[in-house]
Amino acid sequence: MRHLTQKQSGFTLLEVMIVLAIIGGIMALVATNIVGSASDARVKTTQSQMKLIESALDMYKVDNFNYPTTEQGLEALITAPTSAPIPRNYRSGGYLRGNSVPTDAWGNAFLYFHDRGQFELISLGADGVEGGEGENADLSSLN
Repeated sequence: MRHLTQKQSGFTLLEVMIVLAIIGGIMALVATNIVGSASDARVKTTQSQMKLIESALDMYKVDNFNYPTTEQGLEALITAPTSAPIPRNYRSGGYLRGNSVPTDAWGNAFLYFHDRGQFELISLGADGVEGGEGENADLSSLN
């Protein structure tokens, strides 16, 4: 009878587990960086959306001599308001492309307040609730 003397090659269970642990550690580091970057990207996207709306509000004021009232809201940038003060020179097609006001990066509507010739846009952050820290912090056009 012949004995097989060929040496079998392959990985031991211990070697496979070490490689998997290393890959898991690398993925954890990468995931942490990606999640942090995604959060920062949402904040920057929201700030960009706010700048877009601010520009549209400024164009509205140039044409109509005042900003929309709080009651008229941001919808005044899409369709001409029918409540006082009625805009005198409303631009055909409105002041924003499309038929809806942009939302923040978390899909929440911006809050709009107008008082004595000034306005404020607010995003309530990821949680959609007033206050918060980090990604949940409110963003204001006045900051």
